[in-house]
Amino acid sequence: MPSPNQPLPSWADPDVPADSLDPQGLSRRGLLRTAGLFGAAFAGGALLGPTAAEAHTPAWGDPDLAYLVGDHHVHSVYSHDAKYTFSQLATAASRYGVDWMVLTEHSNFGHARAGGADAEHREILRARADNRRMLIFQGLEWYIPGAEHATVFSPPGRHEVELLTRFEEAYDGKLLGYTAGAPTHPDTPRNEAHAVKALQWLDQQRRRGYVDDVLVLANHPQRLGIDSPHEMRAWRDAAPGIMIGMEGAPGAQGAAHPGRGASSIRGEYENSPSANSWPGFPREAYVTYGGFDWATATVGGLWDAMLAEGKLFSITSNSDVHRVVFDTWKNGDWLPGQNFDNTGRLPDPVNTTEPQPGSDLWPGQFSRTHVGVTRYGYRQVMAGLRAGRVWVDHGQLIDGIDVRVNREHGIGRGVTLGGRLRVRRGEKIVLNVTVTTASRPNHHGEVPRLAHLDVIRGAVCGPAADRDEWRAPDTKVVHTADVEGRTGRYTLRIPLGRAEESCYLRLRGSDGKRNGPGRLGASVDPHGPITHEPGNGDPWVDTWLYTNPVFVDVVR
Repeated sequence: MPSPNQPLPSWADPDVPADSLDPQGLSRRGLLRTAGLFGAAFAGGALLGPTAAEAHTPAWGDPDLAYLVGDHHVHSVYSHDAKYTFSQLATAASRYGVDWMVLTEHSNFGHARAGGADAEHREILRARADNRRMLIFQGLEWYIPGAEHATVFSPPGRHEVELLTRFEEAYDGKLLGYTAGAPTHPDTPRNEAHAVKALQWLDQQRRRGYVDDVLVLANHPQRLGIDSPHEMRAWRDAAPGIMIGMEGAPGAQGAAHPGRGASSIRGEYENSPSANSWPGFPREAYVTYGGFDWATATVGGLWDAMLAEGKLFSITSNSDVHRVVFDTWKNGDWLPGQNFDNTGRLPDPVNTTEPQPGSDLWPGQFSRTHVGVTRYGYRQVMAGLRAGRVWVDHGQLIDGIDVRVNREHGIGRGVTLGGRLRVRRGEKIVLNVTVTTASRPNHHGEVPRLAHLDVIRGAVCGPAADRDEWRAPDTKVVHTADVEGRTGRYTLRIPLGRAEESCYLRLRGSDGKRNGPGRLGASVDPHGPITHEPGNGDPWVDTWLYTNPVFVDVVR
């Protein structure tokens, strides 16, 4: 169990003087006060389940939320292709405002044979003790049988290590030879069925109380084109309370920083369709758009096609940190006779003072996943993720956003991200969006400015007749708010007319520096994210934010 004495983050702790906080911390403290969750009202969540933590939720709307910044995709010396210690990662994450992170080591033979999860756990316990204002989860980057990777993690507690060890041994595609690079095509019925069986097994462990909770999120889904639409739907439907979403934007956002290489693409999406790829994806699916995965960035694309079924599927944005761009650290030297296969851990890195190869940025330095909670704690972060109370941004584009959908004359706060508003046919609905603009220079030294905010609306049509359909033809940008020049905290009230059919609403915003007609045409998306020229993808000059959807269920 997490300690009942785990301190709050500095910005949420009333015992930490305001004059010791940076501008971002002050802004976050102000948002927390506005939500009525400051101090004792925000503490103690580590010992409470999600129901108890939100017992005060009013019947007429979702609660006010505090948003915790996190990263569910972080690698250390326990991954064969990374280089940082837990201490380095936690120090950097704290510096960049991260409240929670998941250490997700690659599964492979060296990791499994050297007792990876158990060996990691001893160091994770030390990292938790040394960084008590941060929530540090232990996880695994799962090689999905027949597909790409995914984050698997649970909260601290009994069996958190055993769960990962048993899961890796029985269900990891790399260990089983059920992934790309195996002698046969990875998308075989056997492999796909094993991925579904793996998720069902995790769901069983949660239901029977073997662990308190467990979540799975697909990582960089379109990087190789091997996560087919029918596989993603099968994962979601096999365990909807466990497999909750995907990375909307991959890590490696520094991959195409000028000077890194003439062919580099943000996110290391530098591949072409292969024999292992699903053949229904267009060639355009293999690059990023404004740093975001094609599945998310395409209005009317794969993410929308899944949401159009009326089922929540969340997105995140993460560092996937292995090697930070232009960092000066390198991997240490092996002792005689040692290698990763027989140790399961890389030597500690050493500082060379010279820039080293890298594609990544530190947790929180550029990519942020914001999770809405009412209490501070491990289970509360997981409950917020499961509920879909999530928005993501790049480059610290804004400090905060609150999204509420309500009846035009409804009482209360309305329904927020991940939620469902039930209305009668013909009732008028309204969208209220409160934006808190960036309060200080980002980690590139510039104060970001939000230029426009788009409202994207899609019809809910029920289960897809074709499980490989990646288009949602009834989804489009229905409203754009020009907010360039606006600063501070402001609210947009956007009437959405009468609700005639069930739908969902999601938001997207950008700094306005790079945009153009979307993949499915200007009538669907007049100014969406676009890809960059290879080798010229400075992430700091093309930043976006996305929110999870709010569903509107229309009844007669």
